[in-house]
Amino acid sequence: MTEKALRLGTRRSKLAMAQSGQVADAVSQVTGRPVELVEITTYGDVSREHLAQIGGTGVFVAALREALARGEVDFAVHSLKDLPTTQPDELVVAAIPVREDPRDVIIARDALKFTDLPRGARIGTGSPRRMAQLNAYARTHGLDIETVPIRGNVDTRIGYVTKGDLDAVVLAAAGLNRVGRSDEVTDFLSVDTVLPAPGQGALAVETTADNADLIAALAQLDDPLTRAAVTAERSLLAALEAGCSAPVGALADLLTDGQSVKEMRLRGVVGTTDGSTLVQLSTTGPVPETHEAATALGRELATEMLAQGAAGLMGERAL
Repeated sequence: MTEKALRLGTRRSKLAMAQSGQVADAVSQVTGRPVELVEITTYGDVSREHLAQIGGTGVFVAALREALARGEVDFAVHSLKDLPTTQPDELVVAAIPVREDPRDVIIARDALKFTDLPRGARIGTGSPRRMAQLNAYARTHGLDIETVPIRGNVDTRIGYVTKGDLDAVVLAAAGLNRVGRSDEVTDFLSVDTVLPAPGQGALAVETTADNADLIAALAQLDDPLTRAAVTAERSLLAALEAGCSAPVGALADLLTDGQSVKEMRLRGVVGTTDGSTLVQLSTTGPVPETHEAATALGRELATEMLAQGAAGLMGERAL
């Protein structure tokens, strides 16, 4: 007799289904049990408002968490950057698998790179963070661009370019890789140009805190270095009191000597969406070996950024 299938709660979008499917396969391998996907519609999926208007934080997460709490699913997969920075006591992120490429990318008409876009080029993105950094880069490098707020799934966004409504759109490399569309990328944005969202490219596998057996099984998918990096990034975000729709970028990357990992560098940026003002700082230290050490790294950098005026650049503070 085969064991009963584990129920994995996922958003319905093509990207969510793709990344949940990958996690489902991995969980099947470590547990020996079949995994079935349970599709759940979230508020963020049905609302047509811009994320900054509906609060951003948690709009793609709440319905999945409610299904977990009600016992309708056994575990859920989230894009980590969608998770609010405060973790409810009754739920636990049991695994953060190895991170995908955290960079942002451009898909532009005529296979153009970002710096080759014509004067007045219209670039679509729903992210204040991307707008702030693209506009700042344009200002300092003599480029003339207009950032245009957009929403929608991968198909919708790329459609703005193929239909000629926009010259380019900005998307996350990780999402395009997961849905098999990375060949459409015309330019990878260096993290020196645009820092990604905290946790971008990483997934969070969440279950209820009382499900010890499943927590232990899911823990086999956890990547400690990815967890340390995203914990530091999210700690920075939390200390800036910013939600996931705020113009905050952060990336913790690992510095190696070719053989082994030596240190972790955490970079953070916050800016006004027109790019006129940016506060961008970094710190480097030993790779954090505990949750507390990773959290401290993020907090320390946030404190320095606040001292340099970051608080005034956040727009609406997350409530």
